[in-house]
Amino acid sequence: MSKFIWGTATSSYQIEGAATVGNRTPGIWDTFSHTPGKVANGDTGDVAIDHFHLYKEDIAIMKSLGLDAYRFSLSWPRLFPQGMDKPVEQAGVDFYNAVIDELISQGITPMITLFHWDLPQYIEDRGGWATRGVIDDFAKFALVSTQLFGDRVKNWITLNEPWCTTWLGYYSGVHAPGKKDLQLSIASAHHTALAHAAAYRAIKSLQSDAQVGITLNMTHFGTDSDDSETFRNWQLIDQVINQWWVSAFLTGKYPAEVAQNFGENLTKVFLPGDEALLKSGTDFLGVNYYNNGFVGKARPGDKLISENSPYPFDYPANLEMPESDYEGKTDFDWPVTPSGLETLLLRIHGDWPQIKELYITENGAAYNDGVDANGEVKDLKRVNYLVKHIHFMQEAIKKGVPVKGYFAWSLLDNFEWAAGYDMRFGMIHVDFKTQKRTWKQSALEYKKIIAQNQ
Repeated sequence: MSKFIWGTATSSYQIEGAATVGNRTPGIWDTFSHTPGKVANGDTGDVAIDHFHLYKEDIAIMKSLGLDAYRFSLSWPRLFPQGMDKPVEQAGVDFYNAVIDELISQGITPMITLFHWDLPQYIEDRGGWATRGVIDDFAKFALVSTQLFGDRVKNWITLNEPWCTTWLGYYSGVHAPGKKDLQLSIASAHHTALAHAAAYRAIKSLQSDAQVGITLNMTHFGTDSDDSETFRNWQLIDQVINQWWVSAFLTGKYPAEVAQNFGENLTKVFLPGDEALLKSGTDFLGVNYYNNGFVGKARPGDKLISENSPYPFDYPANLEMPESDYEGKTDFDWPVTPSGLETLLLRIHGDWPQIKELYITENGAAYNDGVDANGEVKDLKRVNYLVKHIHFMQEAIKKGVPVKGYFAWSLLDNFEWAAGYDMRFGMIHVDFKTQKRTWKQSALEYKKIIAQNQ
């Protein structure tokens, strides 16, 4: 993809529905969402927004928006419902062939994410990302997907936000599979890094001209102090979220301070030869940015970081961002910090200039505006959010950061993980009962931005 790419992004479990159609078996989010108390209102992705049946309508919306590209993920349990030693499921292949062919017929480039959190339950039953066997499973999934779709798909993302898989799934337990175990988390952090490298090599072995990257949720952390304790806390948090996977694929090692903090929990899973296996490189880095973070000087009464966040560090700190650092909050209670995107992009390019291309693979906001009496959705806060973030992305590009594309999150309102259907990130409003799609003001604004290629 040579010119600047404007796109939108989604993920399979959040939009597809059709949970048992075509022999699909449960993934960890099916199990988790069907476990009482895990997801708001007991919501599940069984139907989601029925993209499985409405994909042509949704692609027509993409065409009307003027998208250059669409980032979507493959449902692993839809393609391999019975096990990695069993044949691929033809019904799943047929569905993704239809989606890919429809996109191409409408002039939209497909960008496929292999793993966007919906691990097959049968793999989790064997220990999931906390066991080494998942690495070979994922490499096979990547290889078969390339065999099936690589004649038309040249842009691949291995993993989406492995930090969330690791720390929300196996440490805080607020995401599937809902485990709360430090050792499992650290093993998962290592195995996801190895899995990216294995999938990168697998895809390249079949498709040397493929563009293969990884998508990481990254953020800029502000602070209010440069004393040694606060810097240590800032450094550990920054290393575990912003540096871990980048350091792995570039150097084969993890950042020294966080590796030392993890101690034998890491050394017992880091086997001889892993350094060479980790060091794969990447053709691009996908950056998911929503807001800044904050690591401030501990005040009397502040909790330990591990008690107050998904970061596993037993030191007190103030993680509450000062109001002067943000422009209000989204309905998800996330601070709005658009300039942080420029700061983050400049930092990434400065620290890792060997990464030649960056994509903003997700950026968006949850505002729950409904359809008004005139049939319109005036989500002006989302319009403001998108316009400001795109502006600061442009400022980073002007300063030499090689950002090659922007994918808004999300095309459509959808199943929002543990928040169920309570939070709406879409530029297209979805009536979850009738599945009616309605353009929001933000979609009209984004269409205008794409048309002007600002």
